[in-house]
Amino acid sequence: MKRWGEPPVDPLLPPETVLGQADMAVIVCDRYSNVIYCNAFTETLLGFGGSEYIGRSILSLGIAEEDHDQARELARHVLKGAVWEGTFCNLRADGSTVYTRAYAVPLRHPSGSVEGIVIFAREALRSNQRDQDRYGLLERIGERLAASLELQQTLRRVADTLVPQFADHCFIDLYGGEKLIRRVSRHGGDWAPPPGTWAEVGETVVYPPGHFCAKALARRDAVVVEDVVAERMTAPSAASKQLGDDLGITSVIAAPLLARGEVLGVMSLALSGISRRPDPHYDGFDRDLVGAIASRVALAIDNAMLFEEERETALAFQKNLLPGDRPPHLDGLEIAWRYEPARPLESHGQGIQTQVGGDWYDVIPLSAGRVGLVIGDVEGRGARAAAVMGQLRAALRAFAQDDKPPADILMKLDEWVRTMVGPGGYREPADTSERRHPLVSCTYFVYDAWSRILSFANAGHEPPLLLIDGEVIDMEAVGKGAMLGVREPGLGGEILYEEETRELPPGTTLVLYTDGLIERRPKDDGEHYTREQAREMLRESVRRADRKDVEAIANAAFEAVPGDIDDDVAIVVVRTNPVRLQVEQRTFQAEPIMVSEARRMAAETFANWGMLDEQAELACLLVSEVVTNVVLHAANTPAPRRELVLEGALGLDGPAGFDDPWEKLPDLGRPEPPTKEFTLRLRRGERSVWVEVLDKDMRLPRIRSAGETDEGGRGLYLVDQLAARWGSRPTSDGKAVWFEIPLKH
Repeated sequence: MKRWGEPPVDPLLPPETVLGQADMAVIVCDRYSNVIYCNAFTETLLGFGGSEYIGRSILSLGIAEEDHDQARELARHVLKGAVWEGTFCNLRADGSTVYTRAYAVPLRHPSGSVEGIVIFAREALRSNQRDQDRYGLLERIGERLAASLELQQTLRRVADTLVPQFADHCFIDLYGGEKLIRRVSRHGGDWAPPPGTWAEVGETVVYPPGHFCAKALARRDAVVVEDVVAERMTAPSAASKQLGDDLGITSVIAAPLLARGEVLGVMSLALSGISRRPDPHYDGFDRDLVGAIASRVALAIDNAMLFEEERETALAFQKNLLPGDRPPHLDGLEIAWRYEPARPLESHGQGIQTQVGGDWYDVIPLSAGRVGLVIGDVEGRGARAAAVMGQLRAALRAFAQDDKPPADILMKLDEWVRTMVGPGGYREPADTSERRHPLVSCTYFVYDAWSRILSFANAGHEPPLLLIDGEVIDMEAVGKGAMLGVREPGLGGEILYEEETRELPPGTTLVLYTDGLIERRPKDDGEHYTREQAREMLRESVRRADRKDVEAIANAAFEAVPGDIDDDVAIVVVRTNPVRLQVEQRTFQAEPIMVSEARRMAAETFANWGMLDEQAELACLLVSEVVTNVVLHAANTPAPRRELVLEGALGLDGPAGFDDPWEKLPDLGRPEPPTKEFTLRLRRGERSVWVEVLDKDMRLPRIRSAGETDEGGRGLYLVDQLAARWGSRPTSDGKAVWFEIPLKH
């Protein structure tokens, strides 16, 4: 036995003898953040540890991904010779979460050089520095709330931060009108309350008088029940009370959610027997802490609610400017479309934005069953871009009714865009770089399902994809015109748009999209896919969906490139009919006798198509009226005035005289005028029959106001009254008059 003051037998104790007694994790890393030592308590605290982790990165010890940057900052700071202190979120091997307070110092060689890092870690809220740890929790709550503007995400982040670190149960109830509605019910250890006990998310909650949550709402202050067993508490129901007793609820806190002088709801926390804690009771310090947390949560909830209200208003505004949810029924085409706004931009460092944009699309029924398709994108984002988009869609619909070629429509739309100015009106820009009107990319298509001819013109927009027999190609335009509005008002020159035509084989699929689908799509490593990489992924995804319906192809296109979209996205998928539609056509001489022949052809065709007698008679009547109108105007077309002009009188061969031979004089006879013709074209769709009469007279018809004694002038009036729709359009060599008769089945 040694006397007092005598040295021990072995004055040097092994490190594990000392560090193994410490009620904290001790981790030693080299300069490259690889673990070279960890004591036994490391595995108890973090759920990871032991000899198998020696040589691995410290990140392998369960540090949450969101704190990886903080871990790297720790290493940089300590390797410079400084100390570091902070809080980490760790994910244990069993899936639970633990927050740790870490203190890191440099590991120095006897020479003084820094050879590594020594980290001392303990569970936050379980140390003598509880006040500092609690404030660290408050700081973490603030950081998480600042990163969210969506209500449900905000509520989820609050609950995930508090459970299981500070509470075993977390409830957030918000007012919806006069009622309290449960919005969050979060519990530790993946435990869930049995149905019919505690209120579930979405259910109304009624707290009886005397309940700690009712007291918090009435007092507008946090309330703590330090020992539930010692105090008799009321509960919303007997089942709720019984479940609390079974779980062993030990302590509870409730805090009102107050923002801008208004009570939004109440947040309540509880400790129970589902977890082991050194002290499973709250105290006055915890009440003050939860009160401070609740004030921050309430402000974040109010901001999120205001932002979501603004976002929903903007999205409703934009979606109401776009076509409805269901595409129109069109003969010879299957159509699906999809519009997706981007998520709010708070995480992109661009401030708070609702992310509505100017992406737009439309499907426009034209004459005789033809269809106009358009997709475009207004430069910029926000409410102004959406407003410009709405004006563009209305303008294009109006221009399209003229049935002019796509290139002419784009030229007219470009002129209209260049006259658009802001609310202050037009003024000459002081700087040529200052633009007062928007830039717009756009492609306009016209498709005739009976001839399968697609005509289009492009104004700086992404080329669509053509899907034919499992092969996907870009339908590049030969002339990719400039964007609409690229030329400033008052500047010379003219932008020309080239029109192209393609014949689409049966069953061809056309995929139209805006650039938000392939632009700035993030990878897992923080980089972004290039446009060509994203476009190739889009081609492959669409190719795999070739045999599916158009809705599936639209979904495949949207999901082709992973990662959040940085801009809003519009997608339109169009598939042509695999079967040719019925059409009959014949050309007649523009003579009165041919009116009956045209009517006979129409009657025979309608009978072959199985039209009801009543419908066929009405259609034949209107055929007679339109054909008669064409024949009458063809007969009354003024012939060009012919004059006798002698060559000598023009001084070509000297003065004319009577001695000149007669064969040199011009033909004085009356030549026969060229024979005029018209074409009757009949088209049958699933729900309608279209009749077109084409001739070479450039004059478009108009309805006349016939007097009581007038014999004519009522033909087009009858067409206007009896047909579902009618109209006329110019063609390359004349005009076409058409009308539509709905089919009754």
